Amino acid sequence: MRAVGIITEYDPFHAGHAWQIAQARQMGAQSVVVCMSTDLTQRGGIALLPPQVRAKAALQMGADLVLGLPNPCAVQSAEGFAAAGVAVLSALPQLDSLVFGAETPDVQGLCQVAEILQSEAFAKQVRGVNQKGVSFAAARAEAAGKLHPKAAEILASPNNNLGVEYCKAIAAQKSHLKPVPIQRIGAAHGQQTPGENGFASASMLRRLWHTQGADALAEYVPPSALQLYQQAAEQGLDLSPQAFDLTVLSRLRGMSVQQIAKTRGTAEGLEHRLFNMLRNATNLQQLYDALKTKRYTHARLRRYVLCAALGYTEDLPQTPPYLHVLGANPAGLSLLKHATMPADTSLAALEKTGKAAAQMAQAHAAGTDLAALCRKTPGVMGLSYTQPPVFMK
Repeated sequence: MRAVGIITEYDPFHAGHAWQIAQARQMGAQSVVVCMSTDLTQRGGIALLPPQVRAKAALQMGADLVLGLPNPCAVQSAEGFAAAGVAVLSALPQLDSLVFGAETPDVQGLCQVAEILQSEAFAKQVRGVNQKGVSFAAARAEAAGKLHPKAAEILASPNNNLGVEYCKAIAAQKSHLKPVPIQRIGAAHGQQTPGENGFASASMLRRLWHTQGADALAEYVPPSALQLYQQAAEQGLDLSPQAFDLTVLSRLRGMSVQQIAKTRGTAEGLEHRLFNMLRNATNLQQLYDALKTKRYTHARLRRYVLCAALGYTEDLPQTPPYLHVLGANPAGLSLLKHATMPADTSLAALEKTGKAAAQMAQAHAAGTDLAALCRKTPGVMGLSYTQPPVFMK
């Protein structure tokens, strides 16, 4: 294992993330490339801090190259998120492995479950379970469990679930990457108390920040990252949840049901449900709760709401057609020489490389512009075109 990739959000970058990069180095990685979500997140929100802050934290703690996962690609299901990240990293021939954390770091088991999920036998099973009216995630776990003794257990854990999706994407894209799961330690996904070795979950750190400020993260993030976070807080670059609520709701209130219906992921009259529930919602949590049904998880609804507000439709490319460089050191930049997709620090240059690139860049910029309004000190339009990359010596 000489050069590895990591797909992540770093929302925010913390001690557990630094430990993962260090583990990859100890396993022989001479280069570490990160594919990181930019302004929007897979859970259907906006990252606590702008991508440049998070990219710099990663570079300071051992990453060589940070590539941005475009906003439309980040706001997808685990399957779409994983496929987009694998596509980015697979465009670098020098990379040989994809490193990720898993509750069950059994690469054979994860790959077996991934193979099952792509089988016709699974498709038949999940159709039958879906008739029960449960969420897709629950239906998938139950259907896979009937075909593999440990599948339901594996899919019950969030990082295992994402790891399976990485294995699926590697197989589907015929990627040269080898999946390398690492035992996840510390707090579980979403846990609101510190876990093993004092590692805290990103969600706990976001809560601490919103209730106590950046200084409250001191015990759980590298000192260099804390300094970046304190500077960002002083500049008002951190997320304002209230501004996020108002920005998204104001956009949605100005949309017709016909406009909402064009949103990707629209199904079973979801556009009508959203249009009707908007009438009484004064914050996003009220809207999510009103939309919730047995079939739709909160995460899927949050993504749907954000995609509707941004006008993200089904015709958007599902995987990135370019490599957007957010930050690098000299070793990282050298990995771009043989990239199989256009690579650049300039989004303006990348959007000129083809029709799909133009579509993706414009949709990405829309997400950045929305996120800019949701900072404690609102930002101007066009930041995705004007923000300089982070270069480290």
